[in-house]
Amino acid sequence: MEISFFHKNLLGIEGLRVEEIRTILNATTAFKEISRREIKKVPTLRGKTIVNLFFEPSTRTRTSFELAAKRLSADTVSISSSTSSVVKGETLVDTARNLQAMHPDLIILRHSAAGAPHFLSRHIDVPIINAGDGAHEHPTQALLDLYTMEENVGDIRGKTIGIIGDIKHSRVARSNILSLVTMGAKVVVCGPPTLIPKGIEAMGVSVSFNLEEILSELDIVMMLRIQLERQERGLFPSLTEYSRFYGLNRHRLSRCKPGVLIMHPGPINRGIELDPDVADGSHSLILDQVENGLALRMVLLYILCGGKHDDS
Repeated sequence: MEISFFHKNLLGIEGLRVEEIRTILNATTAFKEISRREIKKVPTLRGKTIVNLFFEPSTRTRTSFELAAKRLSADTVSISSSTSSVVKGETLVDTARNLQAMHPDLIILRHSAAGAPHFLSRHIDVPIINAGDGAHEHPTQALLDLYTMEENVGDIRGKTIGIIGDIKHSRVARSNILSLVTMGAKVVVCGPPTLIPKGIEAMGVSVSFNLEEILSELDIVMMLRIQLERQERGLFPSLTEYSRFYGLNRHRLSRCKPGVLIMHPGPINRGIELDPDVADGSHSLILDQVENGLALRMVLLYILCGGKHDDS
């Protein structure tokens, strides 16, 4: 399988060319089929070793990467901050250099500090995938979201995507804005003024503070999690008040286009960002996002580990 990708690492969406994004999306369908087989394993990365280095809690992303590696027959090692020498005072660079001395083929890093994967890439030679760095970027989430959109609506060019909620603290929002604008979509961000970064229009998006006013324009609505762990206090009166103005319920869904699609990167705060009947309803692509995330991460492991694709 020929894949055009011109980077040693995947540190962010910023800097990726349209053809690189397109080739990743095109390859994802083939890898998605592997997970639907009776035997969900191919020898693509046999003999490769992948380290999952997670310094923040994660369920979907970490499990997705671990499963992706196992389905490609790679060996995996998972390390969290609580089980690493970081708790003894070791620096991130020293941790990574010690890992490099054991000759892994790829490191997948999640860290609370924005720029941590970029910093680490300047100190070690092992390829790195950014699995989320602070409020900066989450490139694999953006790519799987883009794949899920195009799987359901076709070419995203000219479509209007609404990203709703805590834009200020969301690495998912930033990476999605970068990917969607690059691929020609129209992006509208919406939320309380305190959760919309000043100057975000420079990223090529339009801004609204009134969800009711924009719903009828949107082809896809992406709801974001309220990230209380990253917020300072006083950005909105209460979760109840937030849900009243920015939550997506059946009433608001009725104001959308008939074929509107609903997405959420998870985890969902049910009853706040999304009512349960909307999250679980026929318009929802949330579980599709999870399935597609596994396939897309298989593609990225294949690319960055230099695997050989085998359909057998």
